[in-house]
Amino acid sequence: MDNTPKMCQEAKGNLGIFKFIKMHGCGNDYVYFDGFERDFSGVDIGALARRFSDRHKGIGSDGVVLIEQSGKADAKMRMFNADGSESGMCGNAIRCVGKFMYESGKAVKPHMEIETLSGVKMLEIAAIDGVVNSVRVDMGAANLKPEDIPVDLVGESIIGRRVTVDGQKFEITCVSMGNPHAVIFHDDIDHFDLPLIGPLMETAKIFPQKVNLEVAQIVSRNNIRMRVWERGSGETMACGTGACAVAVAAVLMGYCDKDTDIQVQVKGGVLTIKYTDDTVYMTGSCERVFEGEILIS
Repeated sequence: MDNTPKMCQEAKGNLGIFKFIKMHGCGNDYVYFDGFERDFSGVDIGALARRFSDRHKGIGSDGVVLIEQSGKADAKMRMFNADGSESGMCGNAIRCVGKFMYESGKAVKPHMEIETLSGVKMLEIAAIDGVVNSVRVDMGAANLKPEDIPVDLVGESIIGRRVTVDGQKFEITCVSMGNPHAVIFHDDIDHFDLPLIGPLMETAKIFPQKVNLEVAQIVSRNNIRMRVWERGSGETMACGTGACAVAVAAVLMGYCDKDTDIQVQVKGGVLTIKYTDDTVYMTGSCERVFEGEILIS
């Protein structure tokens, strides 16, 4: 007699029941699947991201992250936005990957390496009694070359460049942190019409691979507030690569100092960014929200 629960019996004709973990970094939340324990080779992760990210009909998140085995690092992170598109890097998500690897016993060490589509990133873990509260990530060097971001504008870099998008004029600074960013500085980000301007900038013709838009407000020297419109997800509570891009742009524009901790306030908390000649460091929190199981068909 088959004593398998009915839901599991039904799953035999599908891909099955999969465990997941909901985690967030400064409010930037994702659904995480453990590719160490299950084979996801036949699963359309982009489709899962579209299904599960829905905050009314799904689990609710900014996207889906798959944590897999890597041949050159402690783990590999694949991150998919809420619209199903895959992104090269996510600073908030990778901190949660570090937390998962440490707390699950897969890599219990103060330093670990995580493979991403944007290269292998180095993580420094801060844990107390086996619980990871914050992670410092070496995000790699900021790339300012227009062809690498990419942005279809001439010049060696795009810093404080005036552009016209859909008939509106903006001053943008463009930075790649493994994914493309455009930063606008504004005196009052609370009243900046991000739901309108975000989609216009994201899909502007000058950005052939679309773009993440950050609008930033200088509070004081080395203290910034920002809002972000993430390509494929819309406005989110935080964006790690976006905070890095904002800090880099602020240094380039003369608002902040290099080789100094810059506090970037996002809707979901605070990220600490340090921009050096060699790399960009990002430090922030990471929290586990809940675990669950879901039938993937």
